[in-house]
Amino acid sequence: AGGSEAKETLTLLRSQLAPEAFADTDVDKWAVGGETAFSADFSQTLEDRLPLVIGFVTLLCLGIMLLAFRSVALALLTGLLNVLSVAAAYGVLVLVFQNEWAENLLGFDSNGAVVSWLPLILFVVLYGLSMDYHVFVLSRIREGVKLGGSTHAAVRHGILTSAGVVTTAAVIMVAVFAVFATLSTLEMKQLGVGLAVAILLDATLIRGVLLPAALTLLGSRAWKEPRSMRKVPAVSHD
Repeated sequence: AGGSEAKETLTLLRSQLAPEAFADTDVDKWAVGGETAFSADFSQTLEDRLPLVIGFVTLLCLGIMLLAFRSVALALLTGLLNVLSVAAAYGVLVLVFQNEWAENLLGFDSNGAVVSWLPLILFVVLYGLSMDYHVFVLSRIREGVKLGGSTHAAVRHGILTSAGVVTTAAVIMVAVFAVFATLSTLEMKQLGVGLAVAILLDATLIRGVLLPAALTLLGSRAWKEPRSMRKVPAVSHD
């Protein structure tokens, strides 16, 4: 019902055959139903809404980070790192499930596609999980800054004090989502692989390497408060 031939037939039916069939009648409105039509419409709706969801979630999180840490640089860095985490998940899904090399390893037959609803769900879930790790690590780093140390020392303090909690939480979630990869349902298998790999990369490479490196390069500029924020009440998050 969802194969390429069925979709081509649906397109032909909607664009040519159906309009020609009702051309000489009094029918003003018509619709093509069925499983293929529903699947195509659902996928198109998700595709149309995905940019809106990405924009809304990103702007909302940037605003929250700006209020919480009162730094434009940190807000922008947060958005960039979170997008990298989600992009890594998308890349892994394409690499694994749109090719055939992992079929025997994970026990599935590749249909050359990723389920249509997965990109949107992955973006929202991973963005939320990434924010959780990110805020926790940044809070510990800011503790070091408030103690009067250098940015390098503060980053070291934040990573050392948060590494245990972040690593433990990541291991638990990776283990849980990895179970999804053993299920027979392709959709759940894709969801599990996407979440497990993204969380693993986020907790290690992104929060453990890229975030400290970026903050060290930014130095004191990372904590610079814009003048427009000075009249806004501070938000406590420690």
